[in-house]
Formats: sequence, C-alpha cells, structure tokens
Amino acid sequence: MGILDTRRRPFTYHILHRKWPRVPRLAIRWLMLAEFIGLVPILTIFGLSQPDLYRSAMWKIGWDHRLNSNPDIILFAYANHVAQPKLPLIWSRTLTDYNVAISVISLFFLLTKLIAVIMRIWYPVLSTLSSIALVVLYAVSVYGQVGRDYTDPRYPAPAAWYFRYGCDMAKPYGQYTNCQIAQGSLFITLYMLTVYLIVLGFSLYCMWPNPLNNLDTDEDEDDEAPSIKEGKSLEMSGWPTKTPMASGAMPFTPRTQAFHILDRKLPLRQEHEAMIYS
Repeated sequence: MGILDTRRRPFTYHILHRKWPRVPRLAIRWLMLAEFIGLVPILTIFGLSQPDLYRSAMWKIGWDHRLNSNPDIILFAYANHVAQPKLPLIWSRTLTDYNVAISVISLFFLLTKLIAVIMRIWYPVLSTLSSIALVVLYAVSVYGQVGRDYTDPRYPAPAAWYFRYGCDMAKPYGQYTNCQIAQGSLFITLYMLTVYLIVLGFSLYCMWPNPLNNLDTDEDEDDEAPSIKEGKSLEMSGWPTKTPMASGAMPFTPRTQAFHILDRKLPLRQEHEAMIYS
C-alpha cells in the first residue's frame, strides 16, 4: 500500500479545459432536446412570416382603431419630398428578416453543439460564449416583437395591440389566424430565450473558479458501469484482481499454441514407440 499524498497542489484556473460536473452535463444534454422542440415551430413560423404574412395587415388594423401609428407615413414622406421617418421595429421588414436569420443560426449552433458533445470537445467556455450570443439575439427579437410604437405621439403604443386587446379586432379583416401566428411567434421566442438562459446558467456555473472542475480526468468517468469503476479502484489500490488461473482455466497465448504444435509426435516416432512397447 502506498502512502497517501496529503499535500495540496496549487490551484490553477483553466479557462478552456474545464470539466462538466454530472448534473450540468446531463442538464445540457436534455436542454438540447428542448432546443430542438422549440426550433421546429420557430423555423416554421418565422419562415411563413417572411416577407409580409401579417406585418402590414396588423399595422393597418391597429391604425384603424387608433392603437398605433399610421402605415401611410411612408407615402406621406414620398409625397411631401421629406426624409423617411424611422419606422418602429415591429412594423419593419428588418425584424422579419432578423427573426429568420436567428432561427437558422440557432439550428446551426444546435448541430455544432451535438457534434462537439459527441466528440467530447464541448467545453463550458464554448457553451458560455454561444449561449451569451443566442441570449442577446433572442432578447432583441423579443424587444422588437413586443411592438413599442411611439412614432405618432397622439397614439403611443407601449406594445402591439394584439398583445393588449387580443385578436378579436382582426376577425372582420379575415386576419384572425395571422394574428394568432403573430402572438405565437412571441411565445416561442420567449421559450427559446428561456432555454438559452438556463443553458447559460449551467455554463457559468461550470466556469466558476473551482479546482474540482479542472479537466484532469475523463469527463465521462461517472457514466461508466459500476463493475468497471470497481475494477479500476482495485487496480489503483494495489489489491490483486481475479485472473484466469484463479478460476482453474489455463490462459491462452500465442506461445501456448506454439508449444502445442511442438509437442505433437511425428508419424515415424509414433510407429517406433509402438514397436518398443508392443
């Protein structure tokens, strides 16, 4: 038995090679499934919304009820030869294209993460950086979809009218389904933002200075079978392990086969021995 080394090694913080503890590692893997569940509807909704499934119609309905600015301000600017006003983000095509872009980026990040997890190179620092980027992207999307519209000071809108009053006003215009799609786009965006915030929380936890998180051993050691882990512990402790000789079976090696071949009696030798003993 060896003498245990009780001396403390100096703590060095590793930014890249850090270990995923068991609970965060399992959580990250399950959250990948949650990401996939959210990506399917978000790709569908944002894809259908491009280029203008409901944006102009919702803007016009809101103006008819004096709940937001007038969508004809662009035509007024052209007619009066004045500079174009700054459009609210919710009524601009920029937000529509932006939402499509972040949904495709999210799919790319998910596929990259899946490959990196399989190859065991998805370190907490990579997860932290990607999660921060996705949280920022989806936070901007949520801000734009909420629909602040203060272009016309007479009719200020802290949020889009279909979030404040529902979609009943869209029924006479035949836009009730599109209004529900507009509501659903914000809901699924909030869902994805929540998932990425949770992933960011686990990633930051693993990045917190802790000598136990330094990647000195295989990060999947906790997932090994109990019998394998027991065998490793016995070998490390110096206790003898069970060998084929202990069970009464002769171990087989290439030399064993060679000795069997050499031990065989040649035909002439067999006849000579038979005549001697007869």
